[in-house]
Amino acid sequence: MHVRYTSTPSSNRKDWRNIRKMLPYIWEYKGRVVLALVSLVLAKVATVGIPLLLKEIVDSLDQDPAQLLAFPLFLFLAYGALRLASSLFNEMRDAIFARVRFHAMRRLSQNISSILNYLVFNIVPTAAEFVLVAAILLHQYEARFAVIVFSTVTVYIIFTLMITNWRMNYRHEMNALDSKANGQAVDSLLNYETVKYFNNEAHELKRYDNTLGKWEDIAVKSQTSMSLLNFGQGGIIAIGLTVIMIYAGQGVMQGTMSLGDLVLVNTMMLQLFMPLNFLGIIYRMLRHTLADMEMVINLLELKPEIKDTDDAKKLRVVKGEVRFENVKFSYDDSREILDNISFSIPPGTKLGVVGSSGAGKSTLSRLLFRFYEVKSGRVLIDDQDISKVTQESLRKAIGIVPQDTVLFNDTIFYNIQYARPEASRQEVINAATMANLHQFIEGLPEGYNTLVGERGLKLSGGEKQRVAIARVILKNAPILVFDEATSSLDSRSEKAILESLHEISEHHTTLVIAHRLSTIVDADRIIVLEHGKIVEQGTHQSLLKENGVYAAMWRLQQEQREPVENIEQLSVL
Repeated sequence: MHVRYTSTPSSNRKDWRNIRKMLPYIWEYKGRVVLALVSLVLAKVATVGIPLLLKEIVDSLDQDPAQLLAFPLFLFLAYGALRLASSLFNEMRDAIFARVRFHAMRRLSQNISSILNYLVFNIVPTAAEFVLVAAILLHQYEARFAVIVFSTVTVYIIFTLMITNWRMNYRHEMNALDSKANGQAVDSLLNYETVKYFNNEAHELKRYDNTLGKWEDIAVKSQTSMSLLNFGQGGIIAIGLTVIMIYAGQGVMQGTMSLGDLVLVNTMMLQLFMPLNFLGIIYRMLRHTLADMEMVINLLELKPEIKDTDDAKKLRVVKGEVRFENVKFSYDDSREILDNISFSIPPGTKLGVVGSSGAGKSTLSRLLFRFYEVKSGRVLIDDQDISKVTQESLRKAIGIVPQDTVLFNDTIFYNIQYARPEASRQEVINAATMANLHQFIEGLPEGYNTLVGERGLKLSGGEKQRVAIARVILKNAPILVFDEATSSLDSRSEKAILESLHEISEHHTTLVIAHRLSTIVDADRIIVLEHGKIVEQGTHQSLLKENGVYAAMWRLQQEQREPVENIEQLSVL
């Protein structure tokens, strides 16, 4: 596998675009930005002043001791003061800019911290120092000294960027192979039983070792190319320093330059190249970070597919009637999910929806929550088209127990209270009690403070669904949706939960999407979906009498249910 990373005009334009997009987040604290830039310039002035003062010290000492009028104590003290000032202003820059940096991180992402580090603490200071050194060299010495310094720096930068771009291929391949090897190792450990079932320990070790072998070869190439980069950089600096020292030495011999001048040009050139030693690393990391930042910028620029209209009003739920009128919907043009569906749920009644997998049952709840827009037709609540009300007010009026309950990695209490964060502890306990969950929670060592783990992995499927049911009870919305709410429960738990659901849905408009038909036998009306169309509707008893699709599903589930119930009764005995 060969990864190609090339700098193209298009990618460069995107990088500059991303940097421009960052500026408003930085400029929110423009006073701090200006102070930080002033501190940066003062730090660089102090840094560049150090070689100038060193020249004066050398020149003052480079004479016959008998002619030396006094020890240049002031120059030594000034030298120390400049060193201290350089450190002080650098730290002031960091401290002043900290609020700008971390506020931008808060608003955008962690990536902006790296970009600001490279720009504010590396690239901009180096550029500022370069300008100051250029001004001093052009003002105090022959133009050839400035030409030598600029030429050396230019060649150094071009060489570094060229080799770094070439080396990126190896770094990308190393990272990809490292990720692959880690993935294989984790995969083998997680699936250790399967590995043992098929006696494939040696196979897994060989597969892992082959990947590491490829990584080793690329790592050697990467290190070799790094050595080439370091040697090339050192060679360029050595040549530049040698040439400038020869000219400075000739100037000293000819009397046009002092020994202090020789020290000055040598020290300035070395100071310039100290930050440039990290140019390759900074360039590579800056390109990677800007690429990551582009994803953040693109994400921020995304327009939501579902958005409130300009004149959207708050949903007013008085009765709680839900109505689907000639609704057509498809996730893509290849297959229609709902085909001209019409039904209503009168206030305070329960509608059951059944059908085979892929019939469009769960799509009804997604459209009711307005996660998607209907292709044609309307969804109404109390005669209000939900596409013309605010999403916040719509979703506040609906409570749901989803098919797949995902919990936060926090306490059971937090996950139940999430439905209504301002709810009291007693209200949470009451909701848990109605969901047949309180006794289970009290039996845990930490009670309601028990952590559920990532996505609720420390709880069983049934326990997670009870938390979801407690959550919807606490929300106390006028419209309820149960999307296969008891699919993870055993028969005994299901019976207890059904009694709770029946109690809480008595005075609510309720949509029950069911796989187990036993959960909707008390529904006021049941509709049967097949291929996105309503093929049957009626009460449980009337549908059984029709002896159609619903009746066939009921008989099949009853046959499957009897052996399970017999086993459960035996386990109790």
